[in-house]
Amino acid sequence: MSAHLALRSGNPALGSDTFTQFSPMPITGDEAMTVGGAVNKTALSLVILFAAAMFVWDRGTQGELPMTWVYGGFIGGFLVAMVTTFKQVWAPYTTPLYAALEGLALGGISYVFEQAYPGIVAQAVFLTFGTLGALLFAYRSGIIRATENFKLGIFAATGGIGLVYLLSLILGFFGISVPLIHSNGAFGILFSVFVVIIAALNLVLDFDFIEEGAERGAPKYMEWYAAFGLLVTLVWLYLEILRLLMKLQSRD
Repeated sequence: MSAHLALRSGNPALGSDTFTQFSPMPITGDEAMTVGGAVNKTALSLVILFAAAMFVWDRGTQGELPMTWVYGGFIGGFLVAMVTTFKQVWAPYTTPLYAALEGLALGGISYVFEQAYPGIVAQAVFLTFGTLGALLFAYRSGIIRATENFKLGIFAATGGIGLVYLLSLILGFFGISVPLIHSNGAFGILFSVFVVIIAALNLVLDFDFIEEGAERGAPKYMEWYAAFGLLVTLVWLYLEILRLLMKLQSRD
């Protein structure tokens, strides 16, 4: 497999090699993946995520924040994401489940952040979807193009960030904190800004993946898989924006 196929997207759920499993003859008609279908599935998944998040948030306002659901959402979401990545044909069932689980987790963590920094959640949601809209416009208008060098750079940066977070997790078991990630100092904020930019640029690669799937005549269930991949990026972007805003507000 050539390097440009393997490195199509920094998002581990979406890569050009995903399409190599399909027949060289593209699927046509109602059984084929479309851009519109992927958009609709993404919108539906976001509705499910918001509904689950609001359920947990409402419990929090009643003084009954179910942290076991929050932890279960994160762990369950991770496990469902792994299953979806390796069993893409299950995406029509696992993607809504992933959205619901991530909604439980995000609803809880957002409520906790909101109590510590009032107004931070609305800002993070606005910035997340504002970024999504701006990058979609830039991609559709040709301002940003998903060239192979662009993809390779985003893939490398995403992998590097993943390694830093993995190292932080391992060191955390020994009571060691990585200031670069958690500090609200200049370097900590610059690191968070960098991570937000990389997370945002992964959206461009997700858009490219969806267009390529439609062009190649991928099966209909890949609309759900594309929605799953886009949801993964949006969840990551939201959490990183939330972390950045927290660092900025904690300096006041």
